[in-house]
This record gives sequence, C-alpha cells and structure tokens, in this order.
Amino acid sequence: MKAAQTSYPRSKIKVLLLENISDAAVNELETGGYTEIEKINGAMSETDLITAVKGVHLIGIRSKTKITKNVIAVADKLLAIGAFCIGVNQIDLKAATEKGVAVFNAPYSNTRSVAELIIGLSVMLIRKIADKNAAAHQGRWLKEATGSFELRGKTLGIVGYGNIGSQVSNMAEAMGMHVLYYDVATKLPHGNAKQIRDLKDLLKKSNIVTLHVP
Repeated sequence: MKAAQTSYPRSKIKVLLLENISDAAVNELETGGYTEIEKINGAMSETDLITAVKGVHLIGIRSKTKITKNVIAVADKLLAIGAFCIGVNQIDLKAATEKGVAVFNAPYSNTRSVAELIIGLSVMLIRKIADKNAAAHQGRWLKEATGSFELRGKTLGIVGYGNIGSQVSNMAEAMGMHVLYYDVATKLPHGNAKQIRDLKDLLKKSNIVTLHVP
C-alpha cells in the first residue's frame, strides 16, 4: 500500500539564494531533497526581487538584500526567509509576520571572528601600525614609538552590548583593558565591565570606541 503524502514534496519547493551564500548551504539543501535551487552571487534591488520572488518558497539572503513589504506582498508562495547573518533589520518583519512568513537568522555565525578583528584593529590603531606600514612601503623606517601605546590600561567603550559586543568585552578585559558599555537595554556585564547610561559620558571616558548596533 502506498504511503500517504503528508507534506509538500521537497523536490517542488523553489529556493532562491542571494549574495553568494556558501555552497555548503546548497549541498545541505540538496542532501535534504531540495532540487529547485537558484543561487545568485550578488544582491538584488527591490524591483528585481519583486520579479524574482514570484513562485519562490524559500529565500536566503545576507545583509545587503532588502526584503521590503512590497517584495513580501507579491511573494505568492513564500514560506520562509533565511538571513545568513546576524541581523534581520534588512527584512520587514511586520510584513512577514502578517503574511505568516517565518524569518530566521544565524546570531552567532561570526561573533568570534568580528570580536577578534576589533581587538586586532585596536592594536593597529593605538600603535599606529597603518602609518608605519605605509612609511615602510615608501622606503622610510619609523622606529620611534611616539604616540604609540599598549592596550593594557586603556579604556574601551562598547556601544551595543549584544553577542559581539559582549565577546569583545571579554577579550579586551583579558588584555588588561577597562571596559565600559552603552546599550539601550539593561545588560548583565561580563567580568568587570560597567554599563554607562549616558552615551556622551561613555565617549568622554573611552580611549577607543567600537560600535555594534544595526
């Protein structure tokens, strides 16, 4: 006896992936039985997306593509939007909710990578490595340390104490920095970090400021 079909066949579900999403995602979808997959390297404008979204069940984007209410309005078969990034501010969540379209993201996908980059850039800035590197390429060797400092003992001001901001806080404190942070919501501090209620006050007290907000 033939088993009853209880869900829409995956082979008929159309998937649109934008912004050069990793081939690993394509492989996972194909392994799961999805065969109607279109992958586009770049982002799409609202006008182009309004045309492309018709008949599509699943859309995968990163941070550049804007899924507006106009796009969602003409998406006749759209079931879900996947943001292959941390934020979802590029998606009209109200319009998606009203139409019953699920939205999901990857909030921890590059948290550590960004946090490490912030620390690395802080070292480069406070030691003027960029200036010395440029001079070296011009044949000048700047050996003096005037105006160059260690991160240890300096104050880092973090604006936005979410997944990335709090990770930066941990790494900065491990390097001997004092950490202050500002957030519109009350957030539990990591380690010895202190929340500052006034943004201007944080800016006055910080040697380096890093922004982690939409």
